[in-house]
Amino acid sequence: MAKRLFIKSYGCQMNVYDAGRMADVMAVHGFAQTDRADEAEVTVLNTCHIREKAAEKLFSDLGRLRRPPRRRARNGWEGARIVVVAGCVAQAEGAEIMRRAPWVDIVVGPQTYHRLPELVRRAEAGERGLLDIDFPPESKFDRLPEEGAAQGPSAFLTIQEGCDKFCSFCVVPYTRGAEHSRPAAAVVAEARRLIERGAREITLLGQNVNAYHGEAPGGGAEWGLARLIRTLADLPGLSRIRYTTSHPRDMDDDLIAAHGELPALMPYLHLPVQSGSDRVLAAMGRRHTGADYVDLVERLRAARPDLALSSDFIVGHPGEEEADFEATMALVRTVGFAQAYSFKYSPRPGTPAAATGNQVGETEKADRLARLQDLLNAQQHEFNRRTVGRTVPVLFDRRGRKPHQLAGRTPAMQAVHVVCRDSESLMGEIRDVFVTEAHSNSLTGELAAMPPPLAHAPRIPGAGRTIA
Repeated sequence: MAKRLFIKSYGCQMNVYDAGRMADVMAVHGFAQTDRADEAEVTVLNTCHIREKAAEKLFSDLGRLRRPPRRRARNGWEGARIVVVAGCVAQAEGAEIMRRAPWVDIVVGPQTYHRLPELVRRAEAGERGLLDIDFPPESKFDRLPEEGAAQGPSAFLTIQEGCDKFCSFCVVPYTRGAEHSRPAAAVVAEARRLIERGAREITLLGQNVNAYHGEAPGGGAEWGLARLIRTLADLPGLSRIRYTTSHPRDMDDDLIAAHGELPALMPYLHLPVQSGSDRVLAAMGRRHTGADYVDLVERLRAARPDLALSSDFIVGHPGEEEADFEATMALVRTVGFAQAYSFKYSPRPGTPAAATGNQVGETEKADRLARLQDLLNAQQHEFNRRTVGRTVPVLFDRRGRKPHQLAGRTPAMQAVHVVCRDSESLMGEIRDVFVTEAHSNSLTGELAAMPPPLAHAPRIPGAGRTIA
């Protein structure tokens, strides 16, 4: 019997991808993944450092792991549970983790999790306090085995890591390192394997994904993100492509054109702006203005009129005044967002903004965040409401909570719930759904007839596509 591995991931989609690859590398060494922490020989907490609460959540979970289970004999090995902290908090605060939680056996950064099997072997042999947060010269992707089980109909694929932008509030350059793009041939090969294992939609991941510049197959000029997407769009069996997260400075003409030319590239884009105030954007080191962002959105919507936009916002960055916040509200009203993520500024250790004065008070930040979220939530609900009475193509990729209920996503990333007696046969299919209700964060619908009726409701571009 295999030893058992439990992984809990916090934060972004890249952590979800990293968790899957950690499971792959551990599987080669005899570990099977389990969803029950109490039965695992090795427990990995895969951390995120973007928000303060995520770091504190780690220490709360570590407190519950303070007492390891009784020693037990299994698979010829007797010992206590091995506790591993991985990811960005591990990279940034490895020594602090060891100080606050000395029962942690291993701390491993996001660039070195390919070394996890060797670290676990050493912990099994009795070593403790193992710390590996280097930025090794070799790419971790060069040391990983091929992917194991598919992630399902919707899969993640990391193509780029790190960031060179050094925004004042962000820890990514310090925890993930400089921008690094995987070779295009390696990305295409992994995409093919994911498709063979059942993926119908692939989301390309990177801390600054549209800065992708990967080595071209056979040499020659590097490929940008648009060139890579055009190649992936030609792969048989792949119906949908998405990418996240983007920086406005790296939206080039070719990528904008791809949004209008490639049906497989979904009409949804997460494009963080962070603030609408030029003064705050300059303090953040974003290297664009609010007008630059609005102009970019206009160009994108000219290429793809049905494009749904998502963004990130930070309120209360050091020095932000009420007039700066009102500039953010004005930008939101001008652009209109289908989804958005908004946060109060929280100082991250080692970042320039954390060391500056003129911090905004918690009461002011909370008030501004509430007003911003009221506006963003209203825009999201209105976007969903406009979908009622329309027929949209939905990729069913997971089961719902109710009997015979399936859940999936529209091209615009709206969650859709449908009840169908034949639900099992629809998993991984793209089917037309007539939307009957809109909620704040989701839609409810009914399967359209085959072929879908056109008389009672308009349809959006791309509807009616199915997977053979």
